[in-house]
Amino acid sequence: MTSHIEAAPPVVILFDVDETLVHTGGSGMRSWKAAFDKLYGIPADIGEHSSAGETDPQVARATFNAVLGRDPSDHELSRLYAQYLLHLADDIGRSEGYRVLPGAEKILHRLRAAGVILGLVSGAMEGAARTKLVPANLNRFFVFGAYCSDSPDRTELTGLAIDKATRLHDQLALSQVYVVGDTPHDMKATNASGAVSVGVASGHYSVAELETAGGAHVLGSLEDESPGL
Repeated sequence: MTSHIEAAPPVVILFDVDETLVHTGGSGMRSWKAAFDKLYGIPADIGEHSSAGETDPQVARATFNAVLGRDPSDHELSRLYAQYLLHLADDIGRSEGYRVLPGAEKILHRLRAAGVILGLVSGAMEGAARTKLVPANLNRFFVFGAYCSDSPDRTELTGLAIDKATRLHDQLALSQVYVVGDTPHDMKATNASGAVSVGVASGHYSVAELETAGGAHVLGSLEDESPGL
């Protein structure tokens, strides 16, 4: 763990979903593939055209452009999102590789008992982010959230989540808002928003990579001890 700043104890903690709280066992990738296959007869592999931490609109647009050779219309994206969510709702419950990541449920119980306001900030659409938490029954911990369906820009949606938090707690300072994520995108967006970034090396990026991306605190997993968490 590294700590680059002295931060106030958290009043609000925002969590990313994929590879921070849960690993879906490839459910998202399979569902994008199924959506492209259903609508265009092309079982597209989003892993070839996107990187971890990108928002769903970024993933959809990049993959569409790569496999169909043009930009999608808004109508085409709407249909693609609908098919993706329909398949995800079925796939997530039978995904053999689905698991809650180490320490996630324990820390959520502890933070809730301590009176910390818990929210989500996810590059997934709201429907997708919430669906991914259903098998683990983790939705019950989160009072609110902000998603790529609120804004396709990661920094802006982090700011939207913080704005929602200020409506739940008077006199909330940015130093009291922590954002927990597993990618450099999460660290950079959090730092740009002025909140406190907490990196967790539970996904595709190492502790060193999250430190380099500017994580104020960086953990190997949510089982590690962390200031404020």
